Amino acid sequence: MTPWEAVAIFAAGVGAGGVNAVVGSGSLITFPTMVAVGLPPIVANVSNNIGLVPGSLTGALGYRQELKGQRDRLVRLGAGSVAGSLIGGVLLLYLPARTFDVVVPVLIGLACVLVMVQPRLGAWLNARREHTRPHGGPWLWFGVFAAGIYGGYFGAAQGVLLIGLLGIFLDDGLQRANAAKNVLSLLVNTTAAVLFVLVAEVDWRAVGLVAAGAAIGGFLGAKVGRRLPAPVLRVFIVCVGVAAMVKLVYG
Repeated sequence: MTPWEAVAIFAAGVGAGGVNAVVGSGSLITFPTMVAVGLPPIVANVSNNIGLVPGSLTGALGYRQELKGQRDRLVRLGAGSVAGSLIGGVLLLYLPARTFDVVVPVLIGLACVLVMVQPRLGAWLNARREHTRPHGGPWLWFGVFAAGIYGGYFGAAQGVLLIGLLGIFLDDGLQRANAAKNVLSLLVNTTAAVLFVLVAEVDWRAVGLVAAGAAIGGFLGAKVGRRLPAPVLRVFIVCVGVAAMVKLVYG
């Protein structure tokens, strides 16, 4: 790895950490960069996942004010994220990469739709619930579990999926949903990272560069994201989601 390639990976880590803190899809910055400098795709995917963990941590810490009162909810939903991530990590190691080539863009597109219709659909669901469900009910748990599978497998735009789900099923503000998304993404990335460290081939130079950059980006991204009004954040999420679909479909 040349010095310029190392700089490119570090810079991609900063960008990915910032984007992940606000919405997700940071892997669409770091993963192609790693492949471009010569890492095999599976090694790049594994190394990218491990390297982004510090960025997920700083992003979650940056939203700690919005996390107040969400402990019980996150413990329950976090179990689904961890279980799903383990399954997704195993699928990455044993299934061909083309398996999700068609499914992933569809999921991201659905997530964008959910984010856009969330205010009206969420209000409609809340008006018809007999009892308030602070944890979102079983459908949210299964949705978070499925997002964990996807996140353990590849992870790009898992934040868009999670925001769409949390916004629909939780009677809460978008910024608090975003804070919960950061914690769930952290659990997914950390779980998959532990699995990959134990059984997969890892490029530790790339991991270190991405980790350093992502930690900085996650901290800065959280500062920016917390100040965005909900409508602006919603539009930003959808724009990132559309960019993710285009990137995955057309390369």
